[in-house]
Amino acid sequence: MEDDELVFGAVGVAPFDERVYRTVLAGPPVTVRDLAERTGWGTERLHSALARLRGHGLVSRLSGRPTRWAAVSPTAALAALVRNAHADLGRVTETAAELEAVYRALGETARPGEGVELLTSADELGRWFARLQQEATEEIMSLDRPPYVLAHGNPLQHTLLGRGVRYRTIYAPESFEIPGNLDDVTGLSQAGEEARVLAGVPLKMSVADRRIALLPLYLDSPITRSVVIRGTTLVDALVTLFERLWTQAVPLTAAGPQECDPLDAEDRRILNLLLSGLKDETIARQLGTSTRSLRRRMRVLLDELGAENRFQAGVQAARRGWV
Repeated sequence: MEDDELVFGAVGVAPFDERVYRTVLAGPPVTVRDLAERTGWGTERLHSALARLRGHGLVSRLSGRPTRWAAVSPTAALAALVRNAHADLGRVTETAAELEAVYRALGETARPGEGVELLTSADELGRWFARLQQEATEEIMSLDRPPYVLAHGNPLQHTLLGRGVRYRTIYAPESFEIPGNLDDVTGLSQAGEEARVLAGVPLKMSVADRRIALLPLYLDSPITRSVVIRGTTLVDALVTLFERLWTQAVPLTAAGPQECDPLDAEDRRILNLLLSGLKDETIARQLGTSTRSLRRRMRVLLDELGAENRFQAGVQAARRGWV
């Protein structure tokens, strides 16, 4: 089927997902393996597509083993998606109106260098992220979580760290589910970044010198609408939010060896990642080992700490000065 024949994109369904739905719709309930054999599509890609289609209400997962998938009536499902799309457009319109009101209000009262600027593309966001860093002379504080506009590597940060600009970043655990990200962040930490991890990071943002903030309005991918905020009380509120989250977050880099500390550098790294809330599979992937091997090593760590779970391990490790 040609791309111009696919129409579900108007209600938020990706072209590949629409192809999967049409394939499931054309036959009886089917397993992922059978669907892969029939189409030649990879099973992992199909699992992801079916999960998204289920979220859209277009397919259902039947009980029993092996798991089979069935299409939902397109009339009812698409009607619901159309209603949701209209609601989303309504919210976008309301948001634009609210931002316009804020923009005008700030424009009337703001001093030079204050205000709100709306960005309407990922390219603009990427350019402004580089500009934000270049304008910083003292500190960049960031909340980091997917989705990403730019590749995760940030050579500009290495340069600015070398000039003495302080970087403090709170990462969501999901950031490290992307292969290679943990190694990138470890390199930044070695260059001077202060990195912490916190589950449930509520938004993406970067603030330069406590006076300019950059943040997307939505966390849906792809990111298209963002705002730059300069010198307002809203920037102060974002700084306060960051500082509060900073106190709750877990340092990503492990502490150095303490007296009577039996851990080597790799064990301390595993312990810190463990306490940061990362999933076992994510830690294993970033360390280049198997989940089974990682869990054996974690069990040894827990035994060494006299702990039964992650929470107890965190308490005991903190008491002993291991993290």
